[in-house]
Amino acid sequence: MATRQTITEVLAAHEKATGNQLVVVTLKSLNGMDIADYGYQLGRHWGIGRKDRNNGVLLIVVPNERKVRIEVGYGLEGALTDALSRTIIDREILPRFKAGDYPNGVKQGVDAILAAIKGEYEAPTRSATADADQEGLIGFVAVLGAMVGSVFRSMFASKAVGLGIIGGATALAAWLTGAIFLSVMFGVLAAIFLFSSLRGGGGYYGGGSGGGYGGGFGGGGGSFGGGGASGSW
Repeated sequence: MATRQTITEVLAAHEKATGNQLVVVTLKSLNGMDIADYGYQLGRHWGIGRKDRNNGVLLIVVPNERKVRIEVGYGLEGALTDALSRTIIDREILPRFKAGDYPNGVKQGVDAILAAIKGEYEAPTRSATADADQEGLIGFVAVLGAMVGSVFRSMFASKAVGLGIIGGATALAAWLTGAIFLSVMFGVLAAIFLFSSLRGGGGYYGGGSGGGYGGGFGGGGGSFGGGGASGSW
């Protein structure tokens, strides 16, 4: 395949110029293993990266299980951070994988990883208007949920009913806007509210086989500590 050959040539050229090793691995199955554990062990077993620099990266794709992982060696964790790896997966790789375009998903991921290593990657951003509209909607729904929850708390003996309303409003905000971070924040606040409201009358308790391609690997490195990110589609 032309795309595969192109990627192989790009990775070989990058390794020759910088010494960094990026290897793309495609698997039929993880055989029940967690993809993060698989990446960590594979990187160490293959010795990805140079021994004195530990500058290896793995891009693991498991199409049948709809999983992807960027595994980063210790030597490149400063440039290719966990957050940046997550961004590359979410904005460069997954949209193309979801459309069934695996070759270009891999290519875009490789290009973004190499750019990040060189400090040149700029993640696509949404418009300021879209961000403002989203934040406004979340704030409105959260305030509305708090007001309605207060009313229901006064109507029912169970204080958890009011929390249920707030939780429902929070879920609605997440569904409408996709703002997971803010929704989780509101959820945490709601949980704190529930704990404080129930303290007087209760307590708290709880209980493969596949293929790989790159610029050549096995440089004696392989010092990986779990850095990187995973995704699914």
